[in-house]
Amino acid sequence: MHIHFIAIGGSAMHNLAIALHKKGYKITGSDDEVFEPSRSRLEKYGLLPEREGWQPEMLSSAIDAVILGMHARDDNPELIRAQELGLKIYSYPEYLYEQTRDKLRVVIGGSHGKTTTTSMVMHTLRFHGVPFDYMVGANLDGFETMVQLTNDAEIAVFEGDEYLSSPIDMRPKFHHYKPNIALLTGIAWDHINVFPTFESYVEQFRLFVNSIEKDGTLIYFEGDEILKEIAANVRDDITVIPYSTPEYMVEGNTTYLIADSYHVPLNIFGEHNLQNFGGAGWICNLLGLTIEQNLKAFANFKGSARRMEIVAENAETIVFFDFAHSPSKLKATTEAVKKQYAGRELIAVMELHTFSSLKKEFLPYYNGTMQQADKAFVYFNPHTVEHKRLEPISEQLVAEAFGGRNVEVLNNSDILFAQLKRMNWKNKNLLIMSSGNFSGVDIKAFAEEIINGNNDI
Repeated sequence: MHIHFIAIGGSAMHNLAIALHKKGYKITGSDDEVFEPSRSRLEKYGLLPEREGWQPEMLSSAIDAVILGMHARDDNPELIRAQELGLKIYSYPEYLYEQTRDKLRVVIGGSHGKTTTTSMVMHTLRFHGVPFDYMVGANLDGFETMVQLTNDAEIAVFEGDEYLSSPIDMRPKFHHYKPNIALLTGIAWDHINVFPTFESYVEQFRLFVNSIEKDGTLIYFEGDEILKEIAANVRDDITVIPYSTPEYMVEGNTTYLIADSYHVPLNIFGEHNLQNFGGAGWICNLLGLTIEQNLKAFANFKGSARRMEIVAENAETIVFFDFAHSPSKLKATTEAVKKQYAGRELIAVMELHTFSSLKKEFLPYYNGTMQQADKAFVYFNPHTVEHKRLEPISEQLVAEAFGGRNVEVLNNSDILFAQLKRMNWKNKNLLIMSSGNFSGVDIKAFAEEIINGNNDI
């Protein structure tokens, strides 16, 4: 099989390219720019394009399939050439389904927690030697790539993203997967550039549930009222399983999961993560593992990259980084860190970076989301707002939207991080939240600088 990737440098696309290469397929691809870590990883496997730019001459009738990434546009010259040749063109999720149509597919979706829950399931299956294919949206310890496809595994575990599939396929990715087992963690409005109303966003989850295979299973978090309503109206052939926050306790700075007579110490914390364990446990049970096997693996789970990740720490201070950017994620993450380390001050820093978060009409949804922090900073780059062709926003407007006396808004990252460096970090934790990089700040280097005592701690 010869597969050609248009926009091979994407975080998802390059992982799929490597997975198919490992499976023995011939892989070619192109992109107009390839950044790290995609560049080094593609180069390792001999898949890095010889030169950047679109190369329609690479397309021929000898190619079995073309996979089109979201980074490409609908007028991409390679796409046009592929259409002229009548080649089979897939979106990324479409091809994942093609590769796993004969497997038992587990798909985990929701506005928050889907990456972590998927990671928990993957970790538990691997911990107990169960073979499976997978796709997940973050790097995990013990997994070289974010995608694996094999001939032998009977199970496929996918993170189900509700964003669009490709420039010529406006369906959400998770509509393609047709799960046998589906899990939904919760619904909170996101991607408003694609789903301009909350109702249109919720509808995508209804359609996802309706895509569950005959005699399939829906697992859902029963603390979400919208999910409860969706679950109450599923087809008669779908088995419905609700889950809630499992029993737990916090002793010192350690969270213990309580199940039957077991008190299991965890490496991660926060009610959202406990809920994720609850959902992941149901999936693993349906895949043949026992409660005891689940708990043994959960105790060994250290989380996924950029999700409540400890960047640096000492006896007085921990610097966390989290991908949180939507209001629900921001609130849950801030509350979790404060609750886990109640005896320390919490300094929370958040970057408005996504289309939704920078949109004037969406900002009020952030009201009160950082109130659990002792001091909160919100940063945005006016050039990012301009680049996304959005209406300009001001520091005052953002401050009013977030509310509370503990929030300070800045639009210069140099000033923000200089101010953070000047702080005394004794008995304080720092939580940094963003889907971006604060206009080029090296978060790890910054974290190590304040942890190593370069500010008179």
